Amino acid sequence: MYALLVTLLVCFFAAYFVTNYFLPMLASRMKNRKIVGIDMNKFSKPRVSEMGGVCVWLGFSTGIIASIFIFSYLKWIDINLSFVLAGLSTVAMVGFLGVIDDLVGWKNGIRQWQHALIPVFAALPLMAVKVSNPPVILPLIGFVPAQYIIPFFGAVSFGVIYSLIFVPIGVTGASNAANMLAGLNGLEAGLGSIILGTLMIIALGTGQIEAAIVCIAMLGALIAFLRLNWFPAKVFGGDSLTLMIGASIAIVSILGNMEKVGILLMAMYFVELILKGRFRMQKESFGIPTKKGFLRPPTYTASMTHVVMRLGKFTERQVVGILLGFQTLISIFVFSLSYFQLF
Repeated sequence: MYALLVTLLVCFFAAYFVTNYFLPMLASRMKNRKIVGIDMNKFSKPRVSEMGGVCVWLGFSTGIIASIFIFSYLKWIDINLSFVLAGLSTVAMVGFLGVIDDLVGWKNGIRQWQHALIPVFAALPLMAVKVSNPPVILPLIGFVPAQYIIPFFGAVSFGVIYSLIFVPIGVTGASNAANMLAGLNGLEAGLGSIILGTLMIIALGTGQIEAAIVCIAMLGALIAFLRLNWFPAKVFGGDSLTLMIGASIAIVSILGNMEKVGILLMAMYFVELILKGRFRMQKESFGIPTKKGFLRPPTYTASMTHVVMRLGKFTERQVVGILLGFQTLISIFVFSLSYFQLF
């Protein structure tokens, strides 16, 4: 256990320091090259450096590589290397596709449905290693056969169905969900940090080491990113960041057999889907800034951020703090359910 905790600390600080070192340099160069975005929640509409998710990917990758080095050379821990590499590959592919999305954008070339399906291809490494054959229980029916006989094909295991259908759906759904509830300083990385921190604790409690390693590496990178993304933000993460956060949550849930936990932890994102779905996903989460620094909600309610803005007179920092508080309460509730094995 001591060796595992040391390994996790090494992964965390490796991810943290690499992200922390490169992020200011990237922010400066992005601004010099006019790769910036407008901070819509500020009255002065300042221009902020974009694509900070690249540094989060660098930090995350460093954390994962540190764990692989410890496993391969120091022999401190015993892990399923194919699981860890599959998680690294999926996050790397999602991050790369997110960079393309940041540069081209669904408004400038990629259609909305194409934008939503991009993460499917990134799920391929995870699909290759998660062919399992778990018992299947349906409500009111109970256990169903682990294999199904399909004409002309023969016996097909549920594990194949899980790998080929549910894994890509999970990665795609979580990636796009994290991309919906975004747009305020510190919101995306803050929500991701709370969810991944909760998943890491549960993964450690259930002995899911590979899931815990993916969690701690992304957590270290996100906390370092928050230093420059917190109000007032000096760098934005872009779609590369939000897609990686969602993909990481899906990866950890799948590798750690914590699908139910992952779904419950993302409860706010399901509400966000309903709110934005009413407007065909065409509305943003921004508020209307005032000279005094408060955010007024728009005439429509298309986001959880708008719901909070309608509760009172809040600044951007307070809106983000309230949403992070909601997520913390959800995480405590889900952790309690898991701890007492109530699902």
